[in-house]
Order: sequence, then structure tokens, then C-alpha cells
Amino acid sequence: MKKLSLFLILLVFAVPSAFAEVYVDNDHKYLGDDGTTHIVGEIINESDKPINQVNIIAIFYSDGNGVYQTSTENLTSIIMPGMNGIFDLMVTENISNVDYYTLDVDYKVTQPKDQVIEITSSELSYGPVDNIAIQGTVANNGEITANMVKVIATLYDRDGNVIAVSQARTEPDYLRASDESFFLIPILDKTQVSKMVDYSLIAESEEYTAVPEFPLGSGVLLVASLSAYIALTKNPSIVTRSLGHLSNPRWILSRLRQSSF
Repeated sequence: MKKLSLFLILLVFAVPSAFAEVYVDNDHKYLGDDGTTHIVGEIINESDKPINQVNIIAIFYSDGNGVYQTSTENLTSIIMPGMNGIFDLMVTENISNVDYYTLDVDYKVTQPKDQVIEITSSELSYGPVDNIAIQGTVANNGEITANMVKVIATLYDRDGNVIAVSQARTEPDYLRASDESFFLIPILDKTQVSKMVDYSLIAESEEYTAVPEFPLGSGVLLVASLSAYIALTKNPSIVTRSLGHLSNPRWILSRLRQSSF
């Protein structure tokens, strides 16, 4: 009995206490323009510990049997407590015959990083061939140079599900202390853009991770949403003028009252 009790005590300490508090949420499967199957979603870290080496394992089933398994990594190197990670799992094999899939998360508890990389501005930009991108600025509030700085955009539909993920590095990809840099993230998959009503951004470097806030695109997307994108493909100048009204709080409020969301 004593040996059993000792084993159980050791088992409790061996298993990370964050285990039940790290999970996948808001996942979504879609077929991309190039025929690649994507599963995108968020990794929620509701524990009190930072985690890294985060892997998402997907198992696909047909008639109740597992027929294919693959995995991918979280797009950031670390997920701090109370923060979300993001993943884009891509499958090039033909899995059209699968009925459903399951997702699991594997990770390690790690040491924290300073949360000093901050998105200081962001906005949607529209290209000449119906392209949509998110552009903005990112700042290094730390005391040393941040290297390999990247910004990741997560796109959401009206139900809060992740519909696509895109990322880009700043140019140049380093950021000196107390400095600011420009970024541009192209949204390449047009089949998913038409569903987008919101987005969030997160940034990190080799040395630092993002501040706890998630800058959102709600001011633009929840007002303009899908109707603006459709209008854009027909008359870009109309949409550009309409988005100019977003600087007027009374106009935004009146539009939100009329919105069906």
C-alpha cells in the first residue's frame, strides 16, 4: 500500500498540472485554392505556466477506423499563460473519404519569455486584383534587439471559428530596442476571405513574445464584413470611401445598430 501511495504521488508530480488546461478550440477544416486540406484552430493555454514544443496531432476516421494521422506545430514558439496559440495543419493526401477527425495537443512546460513585442497598429489593405492583406506596425518594448520578428494573423467567421491563418516577417526581420517596424500579411486563400468578419494578431521574436492583449480588426470587419468584400470586387472606390467613415464614431454606432450580427 505504501509503495502504491508513493507511486501515485510521483505520478501527480510527473504529469504537468497544465494538462487539463491546454486544449484546441475554434478549429475548422477547409479545402484551399490549391487543393490542400487545412485544419486551422487555436491552442488555448488556461494554465499558469508557459508552454512550448506544442504539437497538434490529427487523426482522420472513416467508418469508425483511423485511416490517416499527421501533426503540425504551433506557429509561435511559446504560449504564455492566458494566451492563445494558432496552427495550420496541411494535408496534401486525398482524404475525401474521411468522416471526421480528432485533435490532440502535446507540449512541454517551459520558462517564460518577456512579453514586450507589441502590435501598435493594424488595418486592412486592398490590392488591385481583389487581394486582401493586413498591414500595420510592431514595436519592441524590450531592452535588447529582437531577432526574427514575425506577425501571425488569425481570421474568424461570425461564429468565432478560425477560418484561415497567415503570417509574415517584418522587413528587416530584426527590431532594435524601443524601435518600430512595418509588416504586411497577405491573405492568400480567397475562398476563406469571403467568410471573414474579424481577425487577431500576435507577434514574437527569438527573444521575446507578444504582450497579453490581442489587437482585433473588429472596427473594420464587423462593420464592413462580407458585404464590403463583395462590393470591393465590383467597385473598389466605393469600399475605400465607405471605410473612410470608420474614423467617425457616430457612423460606426449607427451601422452597428443596423447590423444583423
